[in-house]
Amino acid sequence: MKKLLLLLATILFLQYNARSDEGMWIPLYLGELNEAEMQAMGMKITAEDIYSVNQSSLKDAIVLFGRGCTAELVSDEGLILTNHHCGYGRIQAHSSLENDYLTDGFWAMDRSEELSNPGLTVTFLVRMEEVTEKVLDGVDENMSEKERLEVININIEEIEEEAVKDTHYKALIKSFFSGNRYFLFINEIFKDVRLVGAPPSNIGKFGGDTDNWMWPRHTGDFSIFRIYADSLNKPADYSEDNVPYKPKKYIPVSIKGVSKGDFTFVFGYPGRTQSYIPSYGVDMQVNVINPISINLRAKRIDIFNKEMNKSKEVRIQYSGKQASISNGWKKAIGETRGITRLKTIESKQAFEEEFNLWASSSPELNSKYGSLLDEFEKDYEKIVPLIQKSVYALEAGLSAEIIRYALSFDKLVDQSKNKDIDNESIQNAVEKLKGAMDRHFKNYQLFIDKEVFISMMTDYYQNNKMSDIPPVIADKINKYNGDFEKMTDDLFSKSMFASKENTITFLEKYKKSHYKKIKKDPAYKLADGIASYRQNEVKPDIRKLGRNLDSLMRIYMQAQMEMQPMKKFYPDANMSLRVAYGNIDGYNPDDAVTFKHYTTLDGIMEKEDPDIYDYVVEDKLEELYNSKDYGRYADSDGTIHVCFTATNHTTGGNSGSPVLDAEGNLIGLNFDRCWEGTMSDIDYDISQCRNIALDIRYCLFIIDKFAGAGHLVDEMTIIE
Repeated sequence: MKKLLLLLATILFLQYNARSDEGMWIPLYLGELNEAEMQAMGMKITAEDIYSVNQSSLKDAIVLFGRGCTAELVSDEGLILTNHHCGYGRIQAHSSLENDYLTDGFWAMDRSEELSNPGLTVTFLVRMEEVTEKVLDGVDENMSEKERLEVININIEEIEEEAVKDTHYKALIKSFFSGNRYFLFINEIFKDVRLVGAPPSNIGKFGGDTDNWMWPRHTGDFSIFRIYADSLNKPADYSEDNVPYKPKKYIPVSIKGVSKGDFTFVFGYPGRTQSYIPSYGVDMQVNVINPISINLRAKRIDIFNKEMNKSKEVRIQYSGKQASISNGWKKAIGETRGITRLKTIESKQAFEEEFNLWASSSPELNSKYGSLLDEFEKDYEKIVPLIQKSVYALEAGLSAEIIRYALSFDKLVDQSKNKDIDNESIQNAVEKLKGAMDRHFKNYQLFIDKEVFISMMTDYYQNNKMSDIPPVIADKINKYNGDFEKMTDDLFSKSMFASKENTITFLEKYKKSHYKKIKKDPAYKLADGIASYRQNEVKPDIRKLGRNLDSLMRIYMQAQMEMQPMKKFYPDANMSLRVAYGNIDGYNPDDAVTFKHYTTLDGIMEKEDPDIYDYVVEDKLEELYNSKDYGRYADSDGTIHVCFTATNHTTGGNSGSPVLDAEGNLIGLNFDRCWEGTMSDIDYDISQCRNIALDIRYCLFIIDKFAGAGHLVDEMTIIE
C-alpha cells in the first residue's frame, strides 16, 4: 500500500508540474484548456481571436500549403508567406539554365509576372467539430478490431457526405488520441496558387545541409505566393480571369522585434508525433528504423554531393532530391542522439513499471489493463524483423530513380490488362505519363543513378541474409555472382526507362497489348518484384500486427488518461491545425556551451566562404551589410536579426507556420528545430527543444532592400 501511495503521489506531482511549452493543442478547445495559461504567460488576445466560427479569426489566415507545409496570409490581396524549402519544388520546376530561379531568385514586379503552379493547392479550415459519439455509434466493446473499424468507416463516410452536402467544401474526419476521439474538418481548397517571390538559394538555403537542423542558423527560409479565386471569391482552376483572393482575415506584421522571455505561439499543421508510444516502439525507431535510414541515405547523399559540386546543371537537377533525402537523414541522427541522451527508453520503461503497478491495484483495472504491456512486447517482437525488411526494400531496393520511374507505369499495365477499360482511358493515362516523363528526365542523370544502384545493391547484399532480400534482387545477385557493376550495366542498357527517347517512342505508339513489353522490361520487372515483395509478402503481416498495435495503443492511451486524470493531454500531431505556445529563449546544448536566442547578419558574413556553396554570400547582400543600409528593419541594437529560437513544440508540417507574438502579430516564420531537440516527436525536453524561426524583419529586409520588391511589403499591414 505504501508503494502504491508513493506512486500516486509521484503521478500527481508530475501532473501538476506539467511543462506548459510542450503540446500541440486543438484550437477548438483553447478557451477551455489553454487560454488562462497562455494569458498568464503573456498572451494579450483571446482564444476566440485565434479560433472562431462566429467571427473572423487567425485560423482564417492559416492554410495547409500543398500536402505538407503551412502558410499564412499577410495581405488582403491573397499574398501568403511560407518557407523557401516548402516552395522549393515549385521554384525548381520553373528553373532552367536560362532562368535559374533557384540560384538567382525570382521576384514578380507586377501581377502579370506571377507564375502558375499546376497541382499546388492551399487548404483553409472552415470549421472543426468533435464527432466522437457519431463515429462510434454502434461500436460494441465485444467487437473485433476489424468489425469495429468497419462500423467506424461506414459512420465516417456518412458523416462526411452529409457535412458538405450541396456545398463546394470538402469534409475530412481524423482520429485523435489513438482512436479514442474523432474530429470533423470542413475545408475549402484553392487550386490557383502563383509564385510571387523567392530569394536566391544563397539566402533561402544559406547554410544548406551543413546547417540543417542546427543552431546558430542564418537561413532566409521564405518564399511568397498568391492565392487566386474566381469573380465570386471562390476556388477555381487556373484562369487568366481569376483575381487575387480576398481573405476573411490576414495577419499584421510586427517589426518591433523579439526579446528573451517574450510569449509566442505557432499556428500550423504539424505532421506526426508519437508522444505516448511504449518503450518497445521507441526502441524500434532508434535501433532498427533509424540506423538503416541513416546508413543508406548517407551513401546516396555522398554520391549526389560529389556530382553536384562538379556541375551547375547537376546541382540544379539534384538539389531538391538531395535536400529531401538529407532532411530525413540528419533528423534521424539527431533524434537518435536526443533519445539516447534523454534515456527516453529507460524513462518509458520506468513509467511502464508504474503503469503495471497501477493496473494491478484493483481487479477491475487488472482485468482491463493488466496484460496490456505484455501484449505490446509480443507484437513488437514480431513486427521488428518485418519492419527491417520493409525499410530496406524502400530505402535500398526502390532508391534508384530508374526503379521508381518504371514502377510509375504500374497503373498503365493494370488498366491495359483490364478488358473493360476503353482506349480513351488508356490514352489519358499515356498522356499523364508523358507529362511525368518530361519532369523526370529534366532532372535525371543516368551515370548518377547507376552509381546509386550499385551502392544500394552492394549494401543490400552485405548487410542482409539472402532470405531477407526480395527474391527478384536475390535472383539477380546469384545470376551475376555478386558482380554489381555487370548487373547494373545490363539493367540500364536493356531498359527503355533509362532513356527519354526510348520511353517517348514507346508511349507515342502505345496500344493496350503493349503492356506486355512493359512487363518484360528489366527495370519494371525489378521494380514490380520489389514492390510486390513489400506489398504481398511483408506488408500483410505488418498491417495485421499494426492493427493489433493500433488497438493496443487505443486502450493504452485510454488507460494513461485514466491513470492521470489531472493531466492535460494533447493529441499526437496528425496534420490537423494546432496551436503550440512557449517563450523566446536560447539554450545550453552541452557543458559550457550557451546559445543566444537570435542570430544576425554579422554571422552570415562570418560564415562566408566563396569556396563552399552552402556559405556563398550574395554580392548585393554584402553591399547592404557594408553600407549598413538596413532601413526600418534593424533591431534596436543596430544589427539585422536573421533567426530566433523559442520553446514552441513543433514538428514536420509546421514548416512555414506563422510565429506570432502576444497580440497575434507575425514576428517570424517557423522553419526548423534545433538538432539537439529533434527527439521532440517522441520525447519533449524543455531544456533542449527549440523551434527555429526566420525573423520577419530579415524577410522584409530581403524583399525590400535586397530585391527591390517593396511593393509586396506595401501590401502588408506593418506594426512598427
